[in-house]
Amino acid sequence: MTVTVVNKKDLTAEEEEVLERFIEFQKAMIEKDSAKLNEIIDDNYTLTHMSGKTQTKQEYIDEIMDGTLNYYESIIDNPKITIQEGTKAILKADVTLDAKVYEIKGRWTLDSAQSMEKINGKWHMSKWET
Repeated sequence: MTVTVVNKKDLTAEEEEVLERFIEFQKAMIEKDSAKLNEIIDDNYTLTHMSGKTQTKQEYIDEIMDGTLNYYESIIDNPKITIQEGTKAILKADVTLDAKVYEIKGRWTLDSAQSMEKINGKWHMSKWET
């Protein structure tokens, strides 16, 4: 499988829903599924890379689609999910990505904080800080 979750603690049904949506997001990155990425990512999304570079939703999807960002595998380690007010969630985990990013191939473990917002009954990625 291209996305694996390890060291998962007991999660509530809603926390499990958040985790499943993050897994969908990771799979869409790996599969270069622009339709799924557009569905899952909120229009006001920002991604802050470990280098400090910040991208908008469209910049991020464009770089995935043009081969600047290539993801091959994701391991989500010890996800901790906090639900706030029923419509906001923060997923914190160490996410190890096997990737080729800006021509550099490697395996990076990112101390990630993914903010999500529930819109029309579905969780959407709103911000990812690595």
